[in-house]
Parts: sequence; structure tokens; C-alpha cells
Amino acid sequence: MRTVEQLEKELLRAKQREEQLSQRVDELSDFVENAAMPIHWVNHNGEIIWVNQAELNLLGYKKEEYIGRSIADFHVDAKAFNDILSRSIANETLESYPAKLKAKDGSVKSVLIHSNVYRREGKFMHIRCLTKDVTLLSQEQDNRTLLIKDLEENETRLRMAMELAAEQISKSENLFKTIVLNIPKTLILIIDRNHRFITVEGDIMERLGYTESSYEGKHPSEVLPPGRYEVAKPLFERALAGEKFSVETKSFEGLDFVVHLMPLRDEKDEIYAALVMSMDITDIKQAEEKGAKLAAIIESSDDAIISKSLEGIITSWNASAQRLFGYTESEVIGKSILMLIPEDRQDEEPLILARLRRGERVEHFETKRITKDKKIIDLSLTISPVKDSKGNIIGFSKIARDITSKKQEEERKNDFIAIVSHELKTPLTSVKSYIQVLLAKAKKEGLDFSVNALTRAEAQTNKMTYLINDFLSLARLEEGKIRLNKEAFTLHPLLEDLASDAQFLAAGHIIELKNCEDIVVNADKDKISQVLINLISNAIKYSHKGSTIIIGCEKHGDLVKVYVSDEGVGISKSDQKRLFERFYRVESEKMKTVSGFGIGLYLVSEILKYHDSKIAVESEEGKGATFWFELKTEE
Repeated sequence: MRTVEQLEKELLRAKQREEQLSQRVDELSDFVENAAMPIHWVNHNGEIIWVNQAELNLLGYKKEEYIGRSIADFHVDAKAFNDILSRSIANETLESYPAKLKAKDGSVKSVLIHSNVYRREGKFMHIRCLTKDVTLLSQEQDNRTLLIKDLEENETRLRMAMELAAEQISKSENLFKTIVLNIPKTLILIIDRNHRFITVEGDIMERLGYTESSYEGKHPSEVLPPGRYEVAKPLFERALAGEKFSVETKSFEGLDFVVHLMPLRDEKDEIYAALVMSMDITDIKQAEEKGAKLAAIIESSDDAIISKSLEGIITSWNASAQRLFGYTESEVIGKSILMLIPEDRQDEEPLILARLRRGERVEHFETKRITKDKKIIDLSLTISPVKDSKGNIIGFSKIARDITSKKQEEERKNDFIAIVSHELKTPLTSVKSYIQVLLAKAKKEGLDFSVNALTRAEAQTNKMTYLINDFLSLARLEEGKIRLNKEAFTLHPLLEDLASDAQFLAAGHIIELKNCEDIVVNADKDKISQVLINLISNAIKYSHKGSTIIIGCEKHGDLVKVYVSDEGVGISKSDQKRLFERFYRVESEKMKTVSGFGIGLYLVSEILKYHDSKIAVESEEGKGATFWFELKTEE
């Protein structure tokens, strides 16, 4: 049994051990409390139950601001906190778990968390978390990552720029080649300082002896015909010396060329090559020669030749135009053509322009114009559209011929014809009356010879009457005194009377009337009668005895086509074009014995114009002719 002394010694030793243990606990607590490594403990709910000073210093909080709060309040990523909590409760030890914690000053600290669970007698007590500040390291890492990313992006941009530059170079080369190949009749050379080819392009390469697919690096003396390089050499040297110039020359084949030469400089403004552009201007030269000849013809022409725009603005004016109108070129260029047109004829120009814009040609249009001194002159105008190479109308060309003297002569002639016709008509009417009286008496007395002679005399008198009437109508047309007395009348009776009279006068012909029943027209009966008399008379004159002449009608909607058809000598195509001109006579062996003055068909044409109609002819030589016109019908 131990003694009291022994017990006291053991008790003393136990007390000393306890004091040593307490001292070690205090030292350990102080070590942990003041350790440089941030540490915090959290319970199973994630609530902070203890924190050391290093962690408070790291985040800038006081103990009362930190302990008792959920550690989730300080995690930037709530998912990271939940992951740490769940894995730690599951007794997993975490090492260097990356996380981000919010500091009091608003900054964010990058940390690595080491955590494990403290258990006492198997019971969960708390989670111990050591926090390692790696903010600077993370920033360095981020900076390095950004740097690498920037480098990668720069490399990508550089690669793209190089690819784009290569693509642009390729496009530029293709564009250059396309431009060159689309400049017609052109050869383009680029030569270096040694006169060697850098490129050769153009659509006339083969014509000028460049037949190979590539000339890069070759010298002209190696590929050009003998002598050609010697001619070009001094020109190359001038361009490579810095001179920009152009020359005109002829090729060995006799073609005209203009050659443009210019130096090419690099970014240092140093000449490294020369551009040589040769353009075939043979067509231009020929056009210039033709233009010069045409200009000379225009300038020396006795007719006034005037050009005008689509809007009727005068663009050219020759010397004869100045003599005719009295204006100098400077006084009219840029002015409206209306300055030459009298006020009562101003409506002519829009109608003429409309026809010309449709591509029509106005030929021998007789009208009146006014000069600078206000004198009215008679002109014959021929106006044609001017077209560009694509066929587009770009202006008009007008040839004006002074026909004042001709008009005055015609007026005097018409006055003479009118006077003579009037003077002849009165005695002819008396003669016709005497013949009719004598004819009636001869028939009554049975004097066959007298009847035959007087009948022929009456027929000739009627012909003379028709001719005088034509002359009088012509005079009235020229004076503008012709007037229409339109009325509705049935066509068939008029045609029957005309056919009957014609049959009486031309007993050797067969005259038929076809399909003209029940047709009513609105026209001047006397004028239409005069038209038909002329057509029937011509059919009789120009067809053989025994042949058939048909006077017929064809209805087409509200129009009736009236025609006179014969089996006579026919009319050539060339004569048909001028058949309705005043005083025009067909000159042929078959017609030279037929009398006439060439005014009948002209009167027919003019009368029908007053009826808003026109005369037309269909004919072949030796196969007869059909003359026809149309009139509006009435119900």
C-alpha cells in the first residue's frame, strides 16, 4: 500500500503534467489562432463557428462580422460551397479545392481550400478548413491565360490578314487581268528595269505576235520579231527614267496605235518597272477621216444642215443654215428649234419629234419657217434620227432646202391653170350642150353616122371636162380652199352610175360591180365620185380591150374597203413609191401612148387625206393593178 508521501509525489507529478498539457494546449491554440494560414471551422449547416486572425485579415472582417454567419455568404460561387460541405460531411478530405471568397472591401480572393471533418468518438463535430490565398498566383495565371489568348488571337488575326492579303492580291491580279482583257483592242506590258516582262495581257496579244501562255522573266528581244524591240527600247528607257508620255505609231502591219507609257514606283518612290499600254486606234482614225470628210461635205453643202437633241435643242449649224436663216452659229447653238418656226406652225415640231423618236424618217416635208429678219420662207425638210452604236436614238439631223422660188413658180402655174380652166370650162359647157342637142336630133332622125360621130364627140368632151375639173381641184388644193360637204349616202347607186357611164365610154371593156349593196358611208359624195372616176378612168386607159374591170367592196367592221381592179399592164415596185406625187408619170414603153398630166392620182390621194383615209395600190408588172381605199360606214 502506497504511502501518503508517495501519493503526494504522484499527485504533484500529475499536476505538473496537467500544467504542461495546459501550457501546450494554450501554445497550440495561440499557434492556430495566430497562424499565418487562414483557418475557419463550420458546423454541418455551414455556419462559421470559429475563425483565426489570418482569415479575418485575408478578408478584412472582424470576428463578430464573420462568426455565426453562413460561409455561403462569403463564397462567390454557391455551388462550390455546397460541394465542399456535402463532400466533407461525407468524410472526404479535400485538398486544394479552388474557390473564390468575397472580401469586405468588395474584392474577390482566389483561394485553395483544404478541408476535413473533426469527429469525437465517431460523432461529427465540425469541418476544419484551411484557406490558402492564391489571388496573386491566380491573377498571374489569368494574365498568362489572357496573354496566351491574345497571342493566339493575334496569330489568328495575322493568319487571316495574310490570307486576306493573299486573296486581295489574287483578286487584284484577276481584276487587273479582267480589266485588261475587257479594254478592247489593247495590249498591256509591265517591264522591269532590265526590260524583262513582268506581265503581258490584252485581247490583241496574238495579233501582235505574243502567242505564248506566259512571258514572265523573258526579254522582248527573245520573243518579238526582229527589229520591233529596237523600236520600243528607247521608249522603255524614257519611261524607266521617270517620264510619263504617249506616242502615236503604226505597226509593221500598218495598223494605227496610241502607246501610253508611265513609270511604276514602290513605297519608297523608287521606279521599279514601267507600264506600257498599246491601243489599236485604226477604227478611230478611219472614223476621224470619215468625220472630217463628212464635216467638209456638210459645211460646203448648199442645203442647210442642222442637228438637234431629243428635246429639240440645236446642236450643230452649217454655213448654209447661216445663209438661209441669217443667224450665226453662236446665236443658235443651245437654243430651241422653235425659234425658226412661225407661231402658226409651232404644233408641227411635237408631231415631227414624236415620229422621229419612233425611229421614223421624215422626207420632203414641205412647210414654212421664219428667218432672223422675220421673213417667211418655204422649205422642204428631210429629218432623220441619229443613232449611237447600240441603235439608241440620241438626236436628229435635219436637211432644209429653200423651195421659196419653186413655190412661187408653182403658184404662178396654178394661177395660170385655174384661169385657163375657168376660161375653158364655160365654152366647153356650151359645146357639150350643142353636141347633146345635135345628138338628140340625129337619133330622132335616124342619122346613124351623125349619132356615132356625135357620141364620140360627147365622150371626148366629157374627158376634157374631167381634166379641167382635175386642174381646178388641184388649184383649190394648192390654195387650201378645198372644202368637204360630208353626208350619209348609199354607196351602191353612185357606183352603179359611175360604172354605167364608164361602160358607155369604154364599150370594149367589161365593167363589173361586186358586193357593194346596202353600204352607207359618210363622206363628200362629189369628192368620192371624183376619186372613183379617176381610178376607173385609169383602169380603162391602162388595160386592154376585152379585159375586165371590177369595182368592188369589202366590209371590215365599221370600215368598207372600196377597190378598182384591172387586168392591165401593171406597175413596177419602184414606180409605186412615187405614183401619188404631183405631176408624176410612169415612164415605160407600154404607157408612152397614154395621155395625161400626172395629177389624177395626186388629187385622189389628197382628197382621201381630207377623209382621214389614204389610197393604196397592189400590183405586179404585166398582171394588172388594184387601187383601194377605206371609208367609215354608218348603220
